[in-house]
Amino acid sequence: MEITPQIRFRGVEPTPAIESDIRERIEGLAQFHDRITACNVTIEAPHQRGRQGRIFHVRVEISVPGREIVAGREPEENHAHEDVHVAIRDAFNAAQRQLQDAVRKMSGHRVKVHPEQMSGKIDRIEREEGFGFIAASDGREFFFRRESLVSDQLWASLEAGMPVHFTEHEGDMGPYASAVAVA
Repeated sequence: MEITPQIRFRGVEPTPAIESDIRERIEGLAQFHDRITACNVTIEAPHQRGRQGRIFHVRVEISVPGREIVAGREPEENHAHEDVHVAIRDAFNAAQRQLQDAVRKMSGHRVKVHPEQMSGKIDRIEREEGFGFIAASDGREFFFRRESLVSDQLWASLEAGMPVHFTEHEGDMGPYASAVAVA
C-alpha cells in the first residue's frame, strides 16, 4: 500500500485492540489490489438511546486508480453491530467485495450485468388462460404469464392500457417479459 491509513473515532474511545483489528483488515485488502492510494476508516457510536446497546457504524473509504470504494453505509440498525469488531468485520467484508469487483472489471473479466428494465403498457389480458401481452414503448410486443408478475396480487388489478415496467427476455416463441410491475 502506498499510503498511511487514516482512522477516525467518533464517540468511541480508541483502543489498541480496535486499531490492531483495523490495520490487519487494511493489510488484507492490499492482497486484492496493490495500488490502494488512500484508506480512511471511521468508527462511530451514536449516543445510546433507550435500553438497547450502542450500535457501532464503521465506514471504509478506499481509493485505487480510477475508482473510489465506500462501504458501511447501511442506514438500518444492525444489532450485531453492538460489538465493534463485528461492525468492523462487516464493513471490511463489504469493501473487499467491492474491491474484488473493481479488480475484475479492470482486468476485463465478466461481471454480472443486470438486465435493462423496459417500459410499456398492458395491451391485452387473457385472465382465464393466465397470460397477457405488453406493448413496449419501442413498438414490440411481449408475452407474459401471471407468474411473471412481481406480485400475484397484481393479476386481478391489471387492465389494458396500464403502464408497466418489465425485464426483456428472448424465448423460443419470441420475446417475453418477466418481473412485470405497474409503473
